[in-house]
Amino acid sequence: MDIWMELEHEGVDASLLREVRAFHDAHPAAPEAAGRVPQPRFLYYGREIWEAAAAALLCGQHLLLAGPKATGKNVLAENLAAAFGRPCWDVSMYVNVDAAALVGADTLRDGQVVFREGPITQCARMGGFGVLDEVNMAKNEALAVLHATLDFRGVIDVPGYDRILLDPATRFIGTMNYGYAGTRELNEALVSRFVVLDMPVISQENLTKLIRRGFPTLREEWLGQFVALFQDLRKKCDSSEISTKALDLRGLLSALHLMEKGLKSGPALELGIVNKAFDPFERQLVADAVWARVPRDADRAQLFGD
Repeated sequence: MDIWMELEHEGVDASLLREVRAFHDAHPAAPEAAGRVPQPRFLYYGREIWEAAAAALLCGQHLLLAGPKATGKNVLAENLAAAFGRPCWDVSMYVNVDAAALVGADTLRDGQVVFREGPITQCARMGGFGVLDEVNMAKNEALAVLHATLDFRGVIDVPGYDRILLDPATRFIGTMNYGYAGTRELNEALVSRFVVLDMPVISQENLTKLIRRGFPTLREEWLGQFVALFQDLRKKCDSSEISTKALDLRGLLSALHLMEKGLKSGPALELGIVNKAFDPFERQLVADAVWARVPRDADRAQLFGD
C-alpha cells in the first residue's frame, strides 16, 4: 500500500502531509531498526482524526488513543509510524509488567554483567514510535517510570547506568479501551503527559472502504450485507442485548479471508464472529443477526467475482 497516495486520496491536508514528509526525510531510521518500520496493509479511514494525530506528533506530543472496541487504534498507530518512517516497538501492557520489562535490567554476557535494554529504552535511543498497547491494564507504579520519559525532560534515568536522552524523533502512542476486564483508571500524572484522541466508531462509509480495499473481488451486494451485519452487531451492543465479544472487526475480516480461501460462509462466520460469544443465549442472538444477513451455505463463487 502506498500510504502517501492513500492519504492524499482521503483528502488529508496537503501542507500537513508535506511536514510529515519533511520529518520522514530529516530523521532516517537507524539501519539496525529499519526492519521495524511498518508496511501497513490497512489504512485508517478518518481524515479529521488522522490530521489531529499527525499534527500532535509533529509538535512533539505523545498520543493516547482512547475509545471503544473496533475503532482502529492500532491501525492508526501503525499508519502514523509508516508515514513518519519510524521504527515501531509494540509494547503489550499487562498487569504484571514492571519497570524492568519496560526499561531493561541486568543480564550476563560473556561472563560480564551488562544492561539489557528494554523496548522503551531501545525505542528512545533509536528514535522510534513506541506503541503502549492497552496502557490502562498496567499498574500505575510500573508506568511511573515513564514520567520523565514522556514530559519535557525527555530522559530515562537507569539507576547505576547512564542517563539516556530521547532521540528527537521518539514518540509514544498509548492505546486504551473502555471497560475491558483488568483495566483501571490511569494515573492523572501519566494522562497529563499525553494529548488524548477520542477515537470514534467506524462509520458505514469508512467500513465499506476498509472491506473493499481488503477484498476487491467481493461482490457489491455482499459487501453491503457484511457492512450492515457489523452495524447490526454494534446496535445490539449499544442496546446491551449482547456483549462486545462478537463486535470484532478483526473477526469479520478473518471470516472474509476464510471465505476467500474457499470455506463456506457458515463455518467462516462461526469461527470469526459467532463463536466469540461463549454464553449459549448470547451466541444464539449473535447467530440470528449473522444468518439474517448472510446465508450459511454461500460459497466463494457466490461471494467473490473475478
